[in-house]
Amino acid sequence: MPLSIQDIYQRDDSGSYIVETNVTVPLLTSKPSTPKDPCIIRVNVYRPHGPSPCPVLVTYGPYGKDIHYGKFHPKSFSEVNPDHKSPHSAWETPDPAYWTVKGYAVVRADERGCGQSPGRLDTMSSSTTDAFFDLIEWAAVQEWSTGKVGLLGISYYAGSQWRVAARRPKGLAAIVPWEGMSDYYRDRVRHGGILSNTFISWWWNRQVVSNQYGLGGRAAREWGPDTIEGNLSDAELEASRSDQTQDTAEHKYLDEDYYVTRQFNLEDIEVPLLSVANWGGILLHLRGNIIGFMGAGSKFKYLRCITGRHDLPFYYEEEVKVQLSFLNAFLKEQDDSGWSVPGKVAPVSVCLRQGDPGYNNAEAERNAFPRRDEPEWPLRGTIYTDFHLSSSKELLRGTTSVSEGIIRYEAPSGEVAFRTLPFEDEVEITGHPMARLTVSLCRLPDESTTPSEIDLFLTIRHFDSSGKEIYYTGTTGEPIPVVKGWLRASLRAVNADSPLHKPEYLPHREYRSTDVLPVELDVPYTMDVEIWPTNVVVSPGSYLELQIASCDTAGSGLFNHTHPEDRPPAKLRGFNNIHFGEKFQNFLRLPFVPKRT
Repeated sequence: MPLSIQDIYQRDDSGSYIVETNVTVPLLTSKPSTPKDPCIIRVNVYRPHGPSPCPVLVTYGPYGKDIHYGKFHPKSFSEVNPDHKSPHSAWETPDPAYWTVKGYAVVRADERGCGQSPGRLDTMSSSTTDAFFDLIEWAAVQEWSTGKVGLLGISYYAGSQWRVAARRPKGLAAIVPWEGMSDYYRDRVRHGGILSNTFISWWWNRQVVSNQYGLGGRAAREWGPDTIEGNLSDAELEASRSDQTQDTAEHKYLDEDYYVTRQFNLEDIEVPLLSVANWGGILLHLRGNIIGFMGAGSKFKYLRCITGRHDLPFYYEEEVKVQLSFLNAFLKEQDDSGWSVPGKVAPVSVCLRQGDPGYNNAEAERNAFPRRDEPEWPLRGTIYTDFHLSSSKELLRGTTSVSEGIIRYEAPSGEVAFRTLPFEDEVEITGHPMARLTVSLCRLPDESTTPSEIDLFLTIRHFDSSGKEIYYTGTTGEPIPVVKGWLRASLRAVNADSPLHKPEYLPHREYRSTDVLPVELDVPYTMDVEIWPTNVVVSPGSYLELQIASCDTAGSGLFNHTHPEDRPPAKLRGFNNIHFGEKFQNFLRLPFVPKRT
């Protein structure tokens, strides 16, 4: 039975800032998420001493407002900028000790169904967005608030910003989604229609369900305090959550209610926006930050592209200065840089990945990779340059006539690679690559089952003049290639009438159940494969490789696509064939950027 709701509020004025724990926030517009949902959430409020009201930074998520960063991820916390360490540090959120000194209140909420907040645990749903909306409006009218609210956080605490900002809550004045997806289906769940299951499973079990409201034993595991109002039984816990690992496997298409209720319109976002994309986030957030920037309706919107791990750059001194400057401009009207003046601050700032400083070496990257401002995205003057695949496994620039033939690889585990010639001059590639491929499938010899699907996994790799691959820093510090892209052949249909469809570089797919097309034996299909946006500077003598595979390849890290129901071997097992000849098209299109003077 539901736990009896208690007043568990506490206040501590003894430190350098006021700490209010388990403040109850009523959800005034949210619908009950369970039959006896009290429609409240609990938050911690950290604010400066003194009578003057402050602008407010709000985060809302499932990771536990009371789980200390050092317990949540000890190794990461040991590497965080010391200026952002305190007794109240929490994973992927602004540190109260720093921000209260800068004149901000910090509100950190336990999402519905997590930590000390009752209700149904249903991550990234309309229910969570509803509660976030109510929280922002609550923060805007507190006596210690100036009425201006900003959103600042990484990953989950960034992705949620897009959705709630589109709802336009009263008081919301600016958002900084730092490495945060903007499209639940395309960025996170189903890359090119293929389920990205291993990360979702790892994330759900380690970081979310481990903090469910009413789950006992958390304090003993040093995973924050136990739910103060008591424990729920296993049956009650299961009945009070929507399991994202199960839901994402069950629901395949974007027109299903599961996804429809999670959709929103980017153009409805009107508040000032600073979207921060990491070139290394090639399997989760990168696409969302750039597409989000492109689609947002904000008058003042900015895109900043960085490198490094997923966890640490948010706390770098130079990055915090940018955060503070932007937020001061719109929450305090202290605009020393000109963010609120049209054209004063460049809309786009890109970090250029040039040379080979290694990976997971923050100091080396920051010294090696220069930064450049740009007036727009895609970058002005971009020249989309086609490299045609040949039956001799080359990528030939400008060549359209190739000899006839077929190159095949075995699915669901085979691959083939195509290489450019060494580049004669330095070339910058920044923007949206795309591949056009003509592929078919056929049975393996002596195989009785008939394959009926092709899953394409594409990777762009970078090699120096000696043939050594140049790696970049991935989400967790792992070595990664330049970028990746995916497509399920049965979901190849594009919506050419959509304003989001950019035929030169960004095919737009609706991924609806009504879009499913047959994949028949021995029939060549030509399809455009979206490759995520990227940047790389190729030096003279270096070359690029396009890897085409039927499964995940090196550089996928935690993000693999291996669900047995989504990728049943019987459906995929066969030869995947790439067809060559004058009537077939196969090319890699790269966004070349002319040298800036």
